[in-house]
Amino acid sequence: MSQQLGGQPILILREGTTRNRGQEARNGNFAAAKAVASAVRSTLGPKGMDKMLIDGMGDITITNDGVTILKEMDIEHPAGKMIVEVAKTQDAEVGDGTTSAVIIAGELLKNAEDLLTQGVHPTIIAEGYQMAAEKALMILDGFASVVKPTDTVILKKIAGTALTGKNAEVSKDLLSDIIVKAIAFITDADGTVDIAHINVEKKVGGSADDSSLIEGMVIDKERAHPNMPKSVKDAKILLLNAALEFKKTEVNAKINISTPGQAQAFLDEEEHMVHVMVDKVIKSGATVLFCQKGIDDVAQHYLTKAGILAVRRIKKSDIENLARATGGNIVNSIDTITKKDLGTAGLVEERKISGDEMIYVSKCKNPKAVSIIVRGGTEHVVDELERAVHDALMVVSVVVEGKKIVAGGGAPETELSLQLRRYASQEGGRVQLAIEAFSEALEIVPRTLAENAGLDPIDILVAIRAAHEAGKKSFGLDVNTGKPEDMMKAGVVEPLRVKTQAISSAAEAAVMILRIDDVIASSKSAAPGGGMPPGGMPPGMGDY
Repeated sequence: MSQQLGGQPILILREGTTRNRGQEARNGNFAAAKAVASAVRSTLGPKGMDKMLIDGMGDITITNDGVTILKEMDIEHPAGKMIVEVAKTQDAEVGDGTTSAVIIAGELLKNAEDLLTQGVHPTIIAEGYQMAAEKALMILDGFASVVKPTDTVILKKIAGTALTGKNAEVSKDLLSDIIVKAIAFITDADGTVDIAHINVEKKVGGSADDSSLIEGMVIDKERAHPNMPKSVKDAKILLLNAALEFKKTEVNAKINISTPGQAQAFLDEEEHMVHVMVDKVIKSGATVLFCQKGIDDVAQHYLTKAGILAVRRIKKSDIENLARATGGNIVNSIDTITKKDLGTAGLVEERKISGDEMIYVSKCKNPKAVSIIVRGGTEHVVDELERAVHDALMVVSVVVEGKKIVAGGGAPETELSLQLRRYASQEGGRVQLAIEAFSEALEIVPRTLAENAGLDPIDILVAIRAAHEAGKKSFGLDVNTGKPEDMMKAGVVEPLRVKTQAISSAAEAAVMILRIDDVIASSKSAAPGGGMPPGGMPPGMGDY
């Protein structure tokens, strides 16, 4: 970039810097954002397809989870990265609806492009989009239904909707049941739910039907010593955040040993110190010990003699969940152990699953932390099952906390589209065009559901619209019959927050991209081997 001054060019930007302005900059950004959205579009809905992603190391991921696909794809274009952020936010906040959020953002930009060609200023489009998004959230809240956290039938349907269209669908009923029970266990008295208290362990072997819920914790560890008991009934559990081993001196002390007996006495004293520590554990009445730090050979010997099952080097998060599951306290010093600190469990045992030993802490009274074991025939199946279970756990926890649901199957988007059209005509002016563009963009959801199910999207949209015009607000697409059905009756329901989050984050990202009219790329950011054309699409993104 240079300015001409009296015939002398003045360089303002570093040499090699590229700059795209106005329409050229917008076109590049829109193209990249739409390419990212189209990359995941075919995965939406019960009949959505999967993607196989191969990273630089040759590792394979097979998934139809929008956020996983976008994280694994190495997207270079800055506008493309902004769309990926929409999916990441959606995943972090509500766990599901990542694909919907991304395709709505892509469609909003596509419609904005049409308005720009008609001569509507980007600021007016941005204003209209913001007004439409605010109005959409109000409308959604208006037709959402309230759910009691104890209504397990509805919660199972919500979990089922999150699992549908993923590989988990084959065992949907079993997994939905496990997920709802797990959330019920860990919900605190004030109604808050933190799914970090659900430990999901995945094991290859068996099938998805072998997945199970453990009313307690499963720790991916084995006993500290093979002679320790393999199972302990009615266990009294000590949770220790201190090492059961001889403490080395802090300073570099030199010990002069002059006679053979002194060396032995020194070793005996070390052993005695460890023995005293272990005695304190035994006197507490504990029959099972979970230690966050190390247990040395001498301590293992004494614990084995006392018939105590001990496990060492347990993760901080696992120890905290064990405390919630067993009702025990985490003790930070061996000298302060009391009987009151001990937790209880009906059974603690070491079991072998697919060749790996694991410690099961089960039959706990009122456990506030539980474990789900996810099984599947191959590693890729188990990984995708785990992703599906995580999404379902998130949506059920969101409903338990938020207590509001809406119909699925494209029903809320169609209703919003209708109501926003009416709202647009009341506003008038050029903003009306932007609000109408927003309302039209929302119909991408039912349209994509129809396309992915191999149905005619125009016929389906007309049929669903007609149902909504007749006041049937919860009618959406039944992909099996290919006709509009009442989604509430069909049990296709989603948390309100999944929809509100998708619409607000898609609108915010679209407005941000829309307002960019200048892309200045410094020479430093150029990729090796020529890289990507500034403002253009990353290599390979045009293939979708």
